[in-house]
Amino acid sequence: MDPPGEPAGAAATWLVRAAGTGRHTTAVVADHVDRLTWRDTYEQAAGLRELAEELSARHAHAADLLADAFLAAYLAVPRLRASAEMDPSRLPHHEAVTALTQSPEFTALRRETAGDPYAAALAVLAQSAALRRILERAEEAGARAERAGAARRDAERAAAAVGDALRRAADGADEEGTVPPAAADAVRRAITAAEAVESAARRAAEDAARALSVAVPGIRAAARSGVAKAAGAVREEADLMRAWGVGGSELERMPFDRRARLAERLRTGRLAEWARLIGRFRRMAAGERARRTESESGELVGVTLGDDLARVVPAELAHLGLPALRAVFAARYAAGELMLYDTRGERPAGRGAVIACVDTSHSMYAEGPGGVTREAWSKACALALLDQAREAGRDFVGILFSAADRLRVFRFPAGESADIDRVVDFAETFLGGGTSYQRPLTEARALLEAEFDDEARARGDIVMLTDDECDVTEEWMRAWQQARQRLGFRVFGVAVGAAPAAERGSVLDALCDNLRCVEDFTDVHAAADLFRVI
Repeated sequence: MDPPGEPAGAAATWLVRAAGTGRHTTAVVADHVDRLTWRDTYEQAAGLRELAEELSARHAHAADLLADAFLAAYLAVPRLRASAEMDPSRLPHHEAVTALTQSPEFTALRRETAGDPYAAALAVLAQSAALRRILERAEEAGARAERAGAARRDAERAAAAVGDALRRAADGADEEGTVPPAAADAVRRAITAAEAVESAARRAAEDAARALSVAVPGIRAAARSGVAKAAGAVREEADLMRAWGVGGSELERMPFDRRARLAERLRTGRLAEWARLIGRFRRMAAGERARRTESESGELVGVTLGDDLARVVPAELAHLGLPALRAVFAARYAAGELMLYDTRGERPAGRGAVIACVDTSHSMYAEGPGGVTREAWSKACALALLDQAREAGRDFVGILFSAADRLRVFRFPAGESADIDRVVDFAETFLGGGTSYQRPLTEARALLEAEFDDEARARGDIVMLTDDECDVTEEWMRAWQQARQRLGFRVFGVAVGAAPAAERGSVLDALCDNLRCVEDFTDVHAAADLFRVI
C-alpha cells in the first residue's frame, strides 16, 4: 500500500495543466456586437466571401485572419490579446495583426474606417495581396504551430488522464487514505506518459517558435505594405465620394450594396476621370461663397454724384474741416450732388431657380489642356452650381441639350435632398448630335414662368455652357426679351473652348447679360465670378 497523499502530490502539477486548456483563435478582442457586425458585413460583401473562399482553400484559419483585419480597422480602439492567450496555430496571425496595428499608416487608415463597416471591408479587400503573402510566409510556421498545438492538446489529455487516475486511486483508498498499489502504479504510469508527451509538446513548441521567428520579418513587411495600400484605397474612395458631394453621414445611412454599386460606378468610365476636377470646382465655389457679401462695393471705375456717405471722396470730406464750407457740404448732400467713388459692383444674388443649360453635342467631347474635355469642365461647373443653389435654398435644374429634338431635364428642388444616383445620371448623360439654343432656353424660360406664376418667385439665373454658335429666330428672340423683362432673370454665358461663340455681336452674346470664354479646361477659376453673383 502507498502512503496517503503520495499519488496526489505527484499529480498536482498535471491537474493544474489540465485545467488551463482554453486558447483564443483571433487576436483582436471584440464583443458579441462587434462579431455580429463582422458577420453581417461578411454576408453583404461578395468580395469578402470570395476572398475568404480563395484563401481558405489553400490556408487553414484564413477566415480568422480576415476577421482580425476587419475588426482592427473597424473598432474605435482595437485591443490585441497577449500572444500567450493565443492558440499556437494562430501565432503567425497574431504577429501579422500586431504589425498591422503598429504600422505608421494604420492611424491614417482608421480615420476613414473606424465605425464604418463598409470602409473596414474595403480596407480588408485592399489588403488581399498582402494577406496572401502573409499566409504564404506563415505557412511553414503555421504547420509547425499546428503540430505544436496538437502536441499541446495531447499533453492536456495526458494531464487529464493523470487526474482520472488520481480520482480512481482516491476512490479506492481505505479509511486511512492508503491507496492500493495497483491504483498508485496507475497514477505513476499516467504521470510518466504525461511527462513524455509534455516533453514532446515542449520540443514541438520550440520548433514552432523557431519557424515563427524566421517568418516574422516577412509577415511584418507584408502587413505594413498591406496597411499602406489599404489606407490609400480607402482615402481615395473617401475623396471620390467627397468630390461628388456625398458626405460621411449620408454614406453611413446608405445600404452596403448601394454604396458598393455607387463606388464602382464612380470609379469607372468618364466619371472617374472627372472626380478631381469636380472636387476642385466645389472647393473653388465654396471659397467664392465665403468671400461674397450682398453689399459688396465691387470694382472702382470712376467718380459720380450722389448722397452715399460711404463712398464720398476725401476731397469732399475735407470741406467738413472748414466751418465756412460745412453749409455747402450739407446743401450738396441734400441735393445728392456730393462727389462719390463710382463702382461696378456685383448685383445681388437671385431668388428663383438656378438653371444650368449644358451643351452635350458631339463637339463637347473635344479635349483641351490636361486632357480635360469640354463636357467634363461644363458638367463640373454645373455640379458646383447645384451646390450653390442648395446653399442658397434655391431650386436647381440641369438641362442637357444638343439638337432640337434631344433634351433631358434633371430637377433638384430646394426642399429635397439631392439623390446622388440622380446627380450621377445628370453627369453621365450625353446626347450627341448638333446644337440648338432655342430648345433648352425655351424650357428654362417655361420653368421660370411656372415658378413665377405658382410661387411668385422671380430673379432666376440661367447659365448657358456651350462650345457652339447657332441662330435663333427673330420671333423667338422677341418672346425671350419680353420674358426677361417680366421675370427679371439673368443669363450667364460660358463659351467653353470656342472663342467665336464669345465674340461681340454673336447670338450667344445677345442672349446673355454676362459672357466669358474658357480655353484652359484645367482652370476652375475661369468661372469664379459666377459663384459670387449667383
